[in-house]
Amino acid sequence: MPNTYTQIHIHFVFAVKYRNAIIHNTWKDELYKYISGVIKNNNHKLLAINGVSDHIHILIGIRPVQSISELMKSIKQNSSKWINENKFVNAHFEWQEGYGAFSYSKSHLSAVINYIHNQELHHKNKTFREEYIDFLNKFEIDFDEKFIFKELI
Repeated sequence: MPNTYTQIHIHFVFAVKYRNAIIHNTWKDELYKYISGVIKNNNHKLLAINGVSDHIHILIGIRPVQSISELMKSIKQNSSKWINENKFVNAHFEWQEGYGAFSYSKSHLSAVINYIHNQELHHKNKTFREEYIDFLNKFEIDFDEKFIFKELI
């Protein structure tokens, strides 16, 4: 799109179905590389990716040629298929339905990147649920507790 100039940065957060802690350290870097390829193939720019065993954070420079929902569908669909094809888990792998998407200005990017890179440290003191609700509150997003990422009961 000639003469179209944008600067859109979105921080995505999404979880393994039922928040099962099954993203293992032995293959998570390969997963992040695969997701990076999906993002690049969709003509966006990966700025940071990291997570822990039950969820992932991604910061992306978004180009306005694709909707956020279509990008997330592509990332989740392709990566879950890749995980299953490589038999990284004993059961069928699925991502939880839904995701968080939070926008940031360029001036906040270094702090967000630092936050994403230090996920393991953050989750020594805070659960994913607490972290996610903090994001929703910080961004003043109305939500219903019963629809926050489900845990296996």
